[in-house]
Amino acid sequence: MSDRSWLVGIVGGSGSGKTSIAQELIRRLQDEGVNVLLLDMDAYYAPLEVVKHRFEGRAINWDHPHAFDLELMATHLASLRKGQAIRKPIYDFTVSDRVGWEEPIQPSQMVILEGLLIFALPELREQLDVKIFVDTDADIRILRRIQRDTKERGRSVDSVIDQYLDSVRPMHLEFVEPSKRWADLIVPTGVENQKALDMITHYSLGLLQHPAPGR
Repeated sequence: MSDRSWLVGIVGGSGSGKTSIAQELIRRLQDEGVNVLLLDMDAYYAPLEVVKHRFEGRAINWDHPHAFDLELMATHLASLRKGQAIRKPIYDFTVSDRVGWEEPIQPSQMVILEGLLIFALPELREQLDVKIFVDTDADIRILRRIQRDTKERGRSVDSVIDQYLDSVRPMHLEFVEPSKRWADLIVPTGVENQKALDMITHYSLGLLQHPAPGR
């Protein structure tokens, strides 16, 4: 059992730069001596057999809420709020499956949570203390996604484009973009926006002057 954690959610479309924002915020907070934990929604894809069952023979839509283990993620957020350790799943994108579990992770002063659908889902959104939306133009997002998926996940350019048109863009319009209305702060362009990062860092440090609220 440890102190409760503050939970900061960072959402944006695929390739928006939300991961870079999260990493830069963590770096800045750590420079100030803050104990910070990063939780990425990508780690919480459901096991492959579960996902196949949910889509019942249809093509799997990896950008739909049904592709994720939302119950586990919500449980982990609640545990961190209560000061309890969690074991984060290990997900391997090359086989599209969960392959194990990390060693127990202790709660920290602040947890940075980043992912596509965090604000769109009440079971996750309602646990967050701060909600940040990274708003980046679609052409920049698709170019970043092509670079990432070809270099880091062994995908072909054609397969990345096909997935973008078939599922990423429709799910962005259905779930991600509308969830912007839940944000406390909208950050245009991403990590290049230094003024926004300064504001987020200052506000986050201010939160730590108070006990984290429980649930």
